[in-house]
Amino acid sequence: MIEHLTDPTDSLERQNEKLRKIVEALMRRVEESTDASGAAYAQFQRAAVLEQEVRARTDDLERALELLNDSNARLAQANKETEAARADLANAIETVQEGFALFNRDEQLVLCNSRFGSHMPDIQKWLNPGLGFADYVQLLSQSKFLSLPEGVTPDDWGQARLDRHSEDHVVFNVRLVGNRWVQVSEHRTPDGGTVILQTDVTDIMRIERQERDRILDDKARLIRATLEHIEQGVCIFDNKHRLIGWNNRASELLAIPMTQFQMGTRFDTLSQRLSANISFQKGINEQDLLNWVRRRTSRRPLQFQMHRGRSKILSVFAQEMPDRGFVISFTDVTAERKSAEALYEAKELLEQRVASRTMELADALNEAERANASKSRFVAAASHDLLQPLSAAKLYVASLGSGLNQVDAQTVAAKAESALNSVEHILEALLDISKLDSGRARVHLSPVSLGQMFSQIEDAFRPIAQAKGLDLRFVDTSAVVTSDASYLRRILQNLLSNAIRYTETGKVLVGVRRRKKTVSLEVWDTGIGIAPDHRDTVFQEFRRLHSDASAAEGMGLGLAIVERACGLLHHPINLRSEVGKGTGFSVEIPLAKTKPAGARVPSARQTPNPSLPCNTVTLLIENDENLRSALRMTIEAWGVEVLEAESGEVAVQLLHEIGILPDVIVADYQLNNDETGIDAVNALVRAFGPLPGCIISANRSPDIVDYCARADLPLLYKPIDAQLLKATLEASVLRRE
Repeated sequence: MIEHLTDPTDSLERQNEKLRKIVEALMRRVEESTDASGAAYAQFQRAAVLEQEVRARTDDLERALELLNDSNARLAQANKETEAARADLANAIETVQEGFALFNRDEQLVLCNSRFGSHMPDIQKWLNPGLGFADYVQLLSQSKFLSLPEGVTPDDWGQARLDRHSEDHVVFNVRLVGNRWVQVSEHRTPDGGTVILQTDVTDIMRIERQERDRILDDKARLIRATLEHIEQGVCIFDNKHRLIGWNNRASELLAIPMTQFQMGTRFDTLSQRLSANISFQKGINEQDLLNWVRRRTSRRPLQFQMHRGRSKILSVFAQEMPDRGFVISFTDVTAERKSAEALYEAKELLEQRVASRTMELADALNEAERANASKSRFVAAASHDLLQPLSAAKLYVASLGSGLNQVDAQTVAAKAESALNSVEHILEALLDISKLDSGRARVHLSPVSLGQMFSQIEDAFRPIAQAKGLDLRFVDTSAVVTSDASYLRRILQNLLSNAIRYTETGKVLVGVRRRKKTVSLEVWDTGIGIAPDHRDTVFQEFRRLHSDASAAEGMGLGLAIVERACGLLHHPINLRSEVGKGTGFSVEIPLAKTKPAGARVPSARQTPNPSLPCNTVTLLIENDENLRSALRMTIEAWGVEVLEAESGEVAVQLLHEIGILPDVIVADYQLNNDETGIDAVNALVRAFGPLPGCIISANRSPDIVDYCARADLPLLYKPIDAQLLKATLEASVLRRE
């Protein structure tokens, strides 16, 4: 057919030209043909059909050409957009601060920015599209800007780089010359290509190294400080047997001067310095230690002992470190060895000591039995001496109701008071000796003014001395000593009481002799004296020079209390005496460095003209009804009006109700509901302003003395001395005025 007459590869114009020529030829043949059979007409018909087909084909070809032109236009637009996108991508990659490169799945460089490879200027000109990845690695390994680790060749480095490339994702640092660092980050793309990022991390690496060095320095200082605070001597060696660390204790134990401990000193050198002064115990020698140090295989921990000189014994422990270095520690076990030897000797003598101890226990048992008998006698004597004055006081009080006249009643009352005072003294002595023997006595050391103490005690004892016709003298002193005020006062009172008791005529002298750092508190009398064979026994309980003396004259506990109190305070006591001429006691007390501060104890000297105005009002705070009633009667007998309250709260309410403020307050220290007299006085001061007062208490602890001193309140001890209470009230009223 007509398709076989044209070449499809020809252009449309060429095909149309061929078809026109064929049509013209056919038309000529028709016109010239005279074949009667009608062949010409047939040819004409075929020509007409052929023309129609040619026209249809031409239309098809024209439509195909239009489609082709449209496709070409679209392809050109797509190519233009592609080129624009490629240009945008190149510009974007160029703005990236890191080096950037893209390799396709065939390991060929597709594109990169100008920063890629800029850290190696000698290879940057070869970084062009089409460069294979293996060739790129070869260029890197041969660059003069690459700093290879020690012992690594360029080929080794290149092979390691290719091995890392086989992973999908890898990040590593590359060191360059000039102490510069580049971080390489390699990622695989979805189509099998590779993206490489190069970042200059020199500053980061420098900061990290500085921080690492700082941490290492801190750890080194910490390790150094730790080494210096342990009892063991320590030496640390590296894997080349060089000294890299030590402490001062190692120098002390090995007797090597610190100047000879130098960084890098070899172990063999130190060993040679020690060889002349060190001897190894059995089981190891110096060569064994050197062999252990030089062993190339793993070392097991090594422990042994050695002698340094004649007396020092050192326990040595050596252990390998993970880096093949090793640590050697030295421990002084001289004391332990000596203890072990002593224990062995003790074991040898154990049987002898057991036998000796058995005898001692037998003696102790006998002593305990004697002590038990002594305690029984103590209780019996105490019971007898307590019951005697109590019985007398009871009889005296009973006789008061038998219709005695006023003079006789006053005489009987005075005798009853004297008997009760004897009971008070006995109880105080028993309490003191019991406290000192129990080991529970508390000492409160503080500065104590001896002059003030002399003044207080002189007021109390002068009437007693005058009653016996004795001359009692106190030598004024400004000495301030360190002692317990309560115990020191008790010591002086007992010594003075003893001196007056055993002196019939003459005088009693109390004074102080100054030493360098101490003073000697001395009490002298002109009494009967103490025989030499009695000077040890006078400090025992219930030992009296006159065994027929009554309980009112003492139980024989005064000097026993003095000796125990001096021992508790560490105040040495001395006794000097001559029979028929007198006795002297001296107590050595350390001088104080500061001024005294303590509770004020009033005395008659504080009121030159003692008297209580008739309009004086006293507020009495006492929770015990019987004692409150007795105190009220006593104080009212002095012409003083008394307001009573059982607590601070009741006292405040009472004063608010009556609208009268007291001239002085007397408060018991221990009230109900954990309230103290100081609390009650403080509550009154807050409510009404400053008010003078005093505290009464049976508790003689130093803490209460401190509390009262801080509150500026005089302290009176129970049983209450009526005259001392009166003097306290007079002094308080006078102070307020």
